[in-house]
Parts: sequence; structure tokens; C-alpha cells
Amino acid sequence: MKTQSILLSMSLALAFSAATAQNSGKPITASIEGHIYKPAKVPASDERVKQLKVPAGFTITKFAENLNKPRILATGADGTIYATDRDKGTVTMLRDTNNDGKADQQQVVAAKEKMHGIALHNGKAYLMAVNEVYTADIRSDGTLGELKMIAKDFPDGGQHANRTLRFGPDGLLYISVGSTCNACEETSKESATLVQMKPDGSGRRVFARGLRNTIGFAWHPQTKVLYGFDHGIDWLGDTTQKEELNKIEDGGDYGWPYVYEDGKANLADEPPKGMTWEEYAKKTKFPELTYDAHAAPMDLHFYNGSQFPKEYTGDAFVALHGSWNRSEPAGYKVVRVRFENGEPRSMEDFVTGFLVNGNKEVFGRVVGLAQHKDGSLLVSDDENGVIYRVTYKK
Repeated sequence: MKTQSILLSMSLALAFSAATAQNSGKPITASIEGHIYKPAKVPASDERVKQLKVPAGFTITKFAENLNKPRILATGADGTIYATDRDKGTVTMLRDTNNDGKADQQQVVAAKEKMHGIALHNGKAYLMAVNEVYTADIRSDGTLGELKMIAKDFPDGGQHANRTLRFGPDGLLYISVGSTCNACEETSKESATLVQMKPDGSGRRVFARGLRNTIGFAWHPQTKVLYGFDHGIDWLGDTTQKEELNKIEDGGDYGWPYVYEDGKANLADEPPKGMTWEEYAKKTKFPELTYDAHAAPMDLHFYNGSQFPKEYTGDAFVALHGSWNRSEPAGYKVVRVRFENGEPRSMEDFVTGFLVNGNKEVFGRVVGLAQHKDGSLLVSDDENGVIYRVTYKK
């Protein structure tokens, strides 16, 4: 049976009392129209890949395929690529031994239920399932040794079980723990946060909070400032809540679930301790930039290679998995975040064209990003099991 795109629409009316000083005890009402639109999946044929659009001088090809649902990518010191697959709970090692731009070796080197995040540091791989963090030695042949648990009892995933982790310039490990829900008051202090700990799992603490689901985060290579792209709240309409690029600071509160963007109130969730939304907004950090609502930012990578033009150095790439909660699709692409003097200024398309047939079909939903040893950019697609390679030639 042929797969069809799905479009559903619904209206949601909210009416509730808010015991806050700003509302004088009067009921608040809001009416919101929500949509579900899911383009039909089609194969990533060679013909479709050829019509992908990249800037002048760039080329995009398949680096690897038949990978089920590759998610997060990491590059070893020798150029070995590692790809996680949460559905299978595996880590696959990929190698291009003849340097032709395509992986000719694929081998599963680790398995643990719902494995998703991966980071490489000082000859070890650090892997994140939902509730635990594991580490394993990287052997000389690229395979991984025995998995050893270094941290446990992270909160259950709920709506956002896609944990990611990365080492900072300070040598500490940072872990993104998404919210269990769309918008709610969490019962675990670690939900909707960025957690920091030492490489052995000790010294664990909440670094920043109010982050609904910041899968992609990284440090700017020059300024060493931490940036992360947070997922906005669903069911607030086609254009609300926008995705947020945040400068993530120690002790920062980024508003979820009570306020979003530049302090707008999420009327369905009242701030704690009798605060008004306006008062709560004053204690939160606002985003540096915003992007189309529901585009679903995934991995974030700062480019520091030598293959791309010099003006790309220090800019970030972001994989946008693609929307489902709006009438017209957003995302389904890779975008470039332009930085000037170490600060994010604007965003522009970098890889587009995964949506075809008038946006009724899609052959790729991008997730992970990694820089290959030659300076090319690798992009995973968990829709059709492909890893793409973007190269530049003057």
C-alpha cells in the first residue's frame, strides 16, 4: 500500500483561572488551532539525492547507506566514524579505507538498549542510553571494549528520551536531559536540563535548566561559549513556539515551560510560588536567535576544518529534523548559523531539497552532524538509513 502524507487540523480552547497578581482573579481564555502534517516517506534514490541543493562549490553525496536509523555521529582521531541507532540500541563503526568518499567498512561495535548519545574523549567512547552513561576503551582497530556504567538513575525519557552528551573545553562531560512532556511541571530536578559531571561520573549537578529538549549543543571554537538549540513547545499554533538558539550559561534558566522566546507567557502553565509570568521572565535567559516553529533542531556542529571556505570557520551547522505539528512543513534541512565577532547573527539554508512533490513526500530527515578528517561534513538521516557527505571544491 502506498504511503500517503497526513494532514489533520484541530482547534483547542483553553479556559482556566490563574491565581496571579496580574490577572485579578479573572479567567483567562485562549483559542489555538493546531495541525498535524506528515509528508509521505519515499526512498533516497540516486536521482533524488542529485537534486539536493547546496551552495555553489559544494557537493553532497552518500557516504554510507543501509544503516537502519542512524542518529548521532562522532569522529575518531583516525577518522573512524561512529553512528548510534536508538531503535536498535547499537553503535556502528564506519571506515572509508580507500579514501573514495564512501564508507566501505561497517561494523556494530556496541549495543545497549536505547543507546543514543555518543562522545569521544581521551581514547574512550562515552555512550548515553535513557537512564545511564557508559564508557568503553577505543581499541587500535576502532572497535570498542567492554561497556562500563559510570552514571545511572537519570530520569525516564517520557516524550524526549533522546539523550546527548559532549565534552566541554573544561574537560567535563555535559548531558542534555529533555523534558518528559510537552509542557508541564517536572517531578525530577534533572528533567529539561543540561547536566554536568566529571568523566568518571562524579560531581554530577544541573548546569542549566528550563531547556525543553536541547539535543544539539557545542562550544564556539574561538570564544569557548556554549550554545544549544532548544525545541519549542508544541500545540501553540503553526508559528509558535519558535525554536531557540541559546547561549547556555552556568545556572541559567531558559524559561520552559512557563515562558518562551522573549518572555511570552505559556498560559497553560502558571509559574511557581505565586509569581506572574512577567516576573518569571525577568529571571530567565532569552534566546540569541530564533527559527521557524516546529522545525525540530537536532545536532549542532561548529565548523573548524580547512576544506570549506575560510568564512565558514567558526560558523555552526544545525540539522533540522522536520516538523509534524503545523499545516506547512518546516525544517527537513541543514542550516548554517553565521557568527560575527564570536556572536550569532543570522541563519541561512545550507542543504535543502529533502521535501519533494510539492512537500507531499520526504526522503530524508536529518539528525546528526560530524566533521570528517578531510574537513567534509557528514549528516545522518534516520528516515532512510543514509549518512550524507558534503564536500567543497573551489
